[in-house]
Amino acid sequence: MRLLKKNNLCYIVTKEHAFAMNWRARHEGLSGFVFRGVRSDGGKVDRVATIVDVNETNVEQTGFFCMRSQPDADGYRRKLHWLKRRFAEGLKIKIVEDGGHQGFIEYAPIEHAWRAVLGENYMVIHCLWIDEHGIGKGYGSRLLDACIRDAKAQNKSGVAVVTGSGGDTGLEPWLAGKDFFMKHGFELADQAPPSFELMVKRFDDRPVPRFPGDWAERTSKYGKGLIVIRSDQCPFFDQAVQLIAETADELGLDLHVVNLADSRDARNAPAAFGTFAILYDGKLLSHHPLTKRDLMKRIESMRRS
Repeated sequence: MRLLKKNNLCYIVTKEHAFAMNWRARHEGLSGFVFRGVRSDGGKVDRVATIVDVNETNVEQTGFFCMRSQPDADGYRRKLHWLKRRFAEGLKIKIVEDGGHQGFIEYAPIEHAWRAVLGENYMVIHCLWIDEHGIGKGYGSRLLDACIRDAKAQNKSGVAVVTGSGGDTGLEPWLAGKDFFMKHGFELADQAPPSFELMVKRFDDRPVPRFPGDWAERTSKYGKGLIVIRSDQCPFFDQAVQLIAETADELGLDLHVVNLADSRDARNAPAAFGTFAILYDGKLLSHHPLTKRDLMKRIESMRRS
């Protein structure tokens, strides 16, 4: 999944549409945008989109975008329970609705963020995800703008996000690339292995967030064996752990699962991603779920090295 920006469709707000959306926002608890698309050839297409603020009062009805078709799945229910505890810490989720859920953004104050990032008075984005059918329609930009406005309203010093390029390690980042954020005024603040980048958009001159530098110490403390570090921040981690357990059985390995209890645990995680990691004999195998085949290949490669 990628975030793209296409220039063949630009959006302008019409007064009558803005009035209608403002009325709906007041009466239905929504914050939204209504716009008219103007194509490069001069043709016009009316589009209506809404940004829904998900909170403790509507999350069970609205959902949180991911796994919305599987509300009875263990991962979904664990994420729902996780969210209900996080809203009180200032976590926000916003979903773009335009004939269905098109994308979402999740972010939290840095002191409660589930990324291995250190700093003060920043907002940290956990996820920014656009459905493949919504790519190129400006949804990502709208969601990011909403986060930036929220951070400014709370007198934050800026917004930070962990991005990933994959590098030459073969690791798929499960994170947005930095190019999208650079187009919105973000700049590189720090880097972490294997291919993480910390991007920030500054509002003032206060110190920017940074990554910790003790990654080797963080991984080595877990010792020998196959270790999975996971949280309920992502509903897909539940299925991932089940697959890793099956793989461990086939390889005759004991699996130890570490459940992160709070954001402090995530900030002390062995990878900048914070919420998930697979370790083998004190070394990082992956910061995201793997297929059974990929996991076996990486374990065998590490055994030979």
